[in-house]
Amino acid sequence: MPEQKTLDKVVEILKPYAKNADALAKVSLETNILSDLKVNSARLVDVVLAFEDSFGIEVADDDADRVQTVGDAVRLIESKLA
Repeated sequence: MPEQKTLDKVVEILKPYAKNADALAKVSLETNILSDLKVNSARLVDVVLAFEDSFGIEVADDDADRVQTVGDAVRLIESKLA
């Protein structure tokens, strides 16, 4: 799956969890999921589970702990799909 498609899907998954609509509207790979999008850290678990379901991948706890930006999520998903 090309990176842009993965990015679009990641943003779709983040939409219901993001509290900052302005940041979501201009999301980039550098956008921090917790501080910029204001996703509650407890909800991040739900986000990772949604990534697993949507992309048909498994994300180890150590990998999930390293996801801080949208780009981190895209790169992790791309690596699992490769």
